Amino acid sequence: MKNRIFGKYRKDQVIWGYIFIFPTALGLILLNIWPAIQTAILSFQKTVGFGDTEWVGLRNYQKMFADGEVFQSLLNTLIYAVVSIPSIVVLSLLVAVLMNRKVKGLSIYRTIYFLPVVAAPSAVAMIWRWMFNNDYGLINNMLAKIGIDGPAWLTDPSIAIYSIIIVGVWSAIGYNMVLLLAGLQEIPKDYYEAAEIDGASPIQQFFNITLPLVTPTLFFVVVTTVINAFQVFDVIFMMITPNSTAMFKSQSLAYLFYKHSFILNDKGYGSAIVMFLLVIILIITAIQMKLQKKWVNY
Repeated sequence: MKNRIFGKYRKDQVIWGYIFIFPTALGLILLNIWPAIQTAILSFQKTVGFGDTEWVGLRNYQKMFADGEVFQSLLNTLIYAVVSIPSIVVLSLLVAVLMNRKVKGLSIYRTIYFLPVVAAPSAVAMIWRWMFNNDYGLINNMLAKIGIDGPAWLTDPSIAIYSIIIVGVWSAIGYNMVLLLAGLQEIPKDYYEAAEIDGASPIQQFFNITLPLVTPTLFFVVVTTVINAFQVFDVIFMMITPNSTAMFKSQSLAYLFYKHSFILNDKGYGSAIVMFLLVIILIITAIQMKLQKKWVNY
């Protein structure tokens, strides 16, 4: 029985494979798949009384597609994604390329770039909130010294979303840098040596060797960055005051889900909003998977 073949694997290999993936699969089912199913069911219900629910069918979705606040939040989320995703990907790749060179004190630079990843999101948000403060914030004080009247970073409805983007980009570079750095170090040095012999400049080497060969890692970075951008919540929650006029122009769909589910106690409507967000993310991810064959080199 030990040598029995299941396809191209032995029986003991199959059994041990299932044993090793069981903890992860169990956690995925209990913490991700089952809550997602419950949320989908709850989106067709309405919360009444103290936690009781009643079935309302598609009423939450009808209300959602007629709600201007939902579409404003979708617009805010799209602005955040369109501005932050290219910025994060480009800056992460640039930093990874720089950190892949032999520079004195390289480990110190890598640590500095990675610090935002290990720092608590709440601490990061509070520090940036202090820096963006209109009256005594570090940024406006520095601008005042050169004669520039700093804007109201977190209270001006037209600027607040871009302040959130700055923090989001700054926080994400370090993690993506590590991923891209691992991809860069897998590229054989022989390619660069041959390119130097042929007289290729560093810029030509980057676009003809580095960029094509790092695309598998870059694809993963793009996919995860897109998902994280559409799920932005914690920075908005920590930095923008709920009753501020800037909140309407900066709240994301994820924040709107939190608002209706846990502040207004309308978990059915909040679930409909987050299911709408899930569908958007699934569609964008499917498009990315479909287009990867056109630019990813495996």
